[in-house]
Amino acid sequence: MITYNWNCKTVDVHPQEEGETDVVYNVHWIVTGTSDQLDSEGNPYSTTNIGTQVVPLDSGTPFIPFENLTNEIVVGWTQDAMGEEEVTNIEANIAANIELLINPTSITLTIN
Repeated sequence: MITYNWNCKTVDVHPQEEGETDVVYNVHWIVTGTSDQLDSEGNPYSTTNIGTQVVPLDSGTPFIPFENLTNEIVVGWTQDAMGEEEVTNIEANIAANIELLINPTSITLTIN
């Protein structure tokens, strides 16, 4: 089983927009997948994917002041802006990379 951790704590903001301050418009996301399988040293297999996502200011929802934002709120915005298919693709890519760590198709050896 793989656990996915979405970190959306780093954001770009417009200092002023539509009468509000510190309005988030771009999210720098980091998704880390961690397997419950352990390597030979007892560490879980893990890999990370990073990127950015523009998030629109939605006039149909109440504005949340920057100081009241949480990672969970911004993860929701980010995933909504990406769409379910892209979120699934990111997590599937991480799962595939972890599978390659567990069962590599190529390794590097040094000749003595």
